[in-house]
Amino acid sequence: MSDTTSKMNIGGLLRKLLPYVLPYRWLLLTALLLTALGAAMSQVNAVVLDRAVDAINGLLHRQGGFNWTEAARLLAVVSAVLLGKELLAAVITFGQRIFGEKIRINVSRDLSLRVVDRILQFRMAFFSTDGNEPGKVQTRIDRGVMSLSNTVKNFFIDILPLFTSAIMALVLMFVANVYVGLVALAIIPVYFLITARQGTRMKGWRRRVFGTHQSLNHGIMSILESMSVIKSFNRQQVEADRQAKLQNESTDQQMATRRISFLFEGLKTFVEQIGTVLIIILTAYLVLIDYPGMTIGKIMYHVLLFSNVSAPIRQLHRIYDDLNDALIYAEGFFGLLEADDELERTGSYRPSSVRGEFRLSHVEFTYSNGTHALRDLSMTIEAGKTTALVGLSGAGKTTIVSLLDKFYDPDSGSITLDGVPLKDWDTQTLRDNIGLVLQKNHIFSGTIEENIRYGKPSATLAEVEQAARQAYIYDAIMSMPGGFGANALQLSGGQQQRIAIARMFLKNPPIIFLDEPTASLDAIATEQIKASIDAIKKGRTVIVISHNIGQIIDSDMLYVLDTGHVVQHGLPNEVYRQGGLYKEIFDASARSMNVDKIAENLRGVEDR
Repeated sequence: MSDTTSKMNIGGLLRKLLPYVLPYRWLLLTALLLTALGAAMSQVNAVVLDRAVDAINGLLHRQGGFNWTEAARLLAVVSAVLLGKELLAAVITFGQRIFGEKIRINVSRDLSLRVVDRILQFRMAFFSTDGNEPGKVQTRIDRGVMSLSNTVKNFFIDILPLFTSAIMALVLMFVANVYVGLVALAIIPVYFLITARQGTRMKGWRRRVFGTHQSLNHGIMSILESMSVIKSFNRQQVEADRQAKLQNESTDQQMATRRISFLFEGLKTFVEQIGTVLIIILTAYLVLIDYPGMTIGKIMYHVLLFSNVSAPIRQLHRIYDDLNDALIYAEGFFGLLEADDELERTGSYRPSSVRGEFRLSHVEFTYSNGTHALRDLSMTIEAGKTTALVGLSGAGKTTIVSLLDKFYDPDSGSITLDGVPLKDWDTQTLRDNIGLVLQKNHIFSGTIEENIRYGKPSATLAEVEQAARQAYIYDAIMSMPGGFGANALQLSGGQQQRIAIARMFLKNPPIIFLDEPTASLDAIATEQIKASIDAIKKGRTVIVISHNIGQIIDSDMLYVLDTGHVVQHGLPNEVYRQGGLYKEIFDASARSMNVDKIAENLRGVEDR
């Protein structure tokens, strides 16, 4: 992550937002123009009331007595001006808010698209690092976009109109009487000082609240993803207690934050009221001593103008709180946008054809959590042949596939494909030539056709149907209401596995990685899929990871791994005769399948 985000202040935050606002400069200029007009409209009440009070006072004390006709005319003019002003102000406010809101919505959309585009370019190591779990990253994005779009709203829709009006009101106060203007001006820095102190005091609490929110969201997502396990072990109360603990921490932190906030807000309200009292006392005194230009109307005039000056003060605590929240959330959000060290590294090598020969030499790899997955590993994956990787769980088999697909980079050692270092390959070109079927494959929300076509977006419906037939899922699809247009999430786990295999058939790549491809399938489906895979394996480079003996026994080369390094390799039958770990795995697998019983049953059938 970029270190610059940890030192972000409000000025830095606005500078980072500026590139997202500038594309809408005409909307912005229009909003600013309307803001200036709205600020001018805000001063009309004070001006009209000043003139009206003095005019009424003149009518009451004029020689010849009070004239109702002139009074009615005066009230009619005042009413027309104030109502006309309110109508015009309503139109201006509507326009200013609608343009400001349009900027906010557009900026929110652009920020969301930008961060999604960014994280799609991250290397897989980012997502396996502590603190970057899906729930926490989602919270970082959601709260970042929300708080940043609110910052745009606060600045262009709330703050600018308030402060433009305040500046105009302050200027009018100085023009009318410099002493009253100085009193009003003196109150402002006191209020800002208190607000700044509030922000400093609350920043640490906001960080803790944000961290707890991330943990809460991640915990809820974990519960939803693990519901069957939770229920099967009757751990509902355990999970509820864990969430209750987090919720209680969140409650305590929020209450502490609110307590500090309310304390400072009360202090600021008191300071504001002191300003109003001082304005009233000073203006009344100046009227009483008959100070030039000071009339009874000017008392109301200055009080209303000071109200326009203090309006930002009444709103500032809320806006300042939002801005400080935005600073916390923006650190995580812009941390994603500026995490250049997390981007996938790609080369420029783009061959017209791929043979598929991998060579790994003295490869070392350690995951971000400290797990040393591969140790001085060397092996050759021959082009056009099937290579099986065998070993106990945690031996490093899946890690090898991840390195060959450039999901991760090795810590040391070298990996080449067709004689070219893998780091020099264009990543998109590499993955265009690799088909990957995992033990657990993701099915996207959408139709079955869309999920299969994910392997080749340009495929025709006929090609999609053929891939489904190869994966032995066509008949099951056609039996569903909607056929290929049915929701893919309605499929069973085994059927979803066949969809993933159909994607691979549709992609038809020269290199295939199979990581427990039939783990979720029944025996008949496994036999059917094995026949299809055997057909597609011809002439391709295939790496198979499987605990199923039938998937690996006919491979061209076998590598046996133990704690991240190769302990045996060769043809399957030769490696078996060597004894060692492979023989132990093979024999254990055979015993777990009751091979003796199976053979006895088969002999019985043959004897009939």
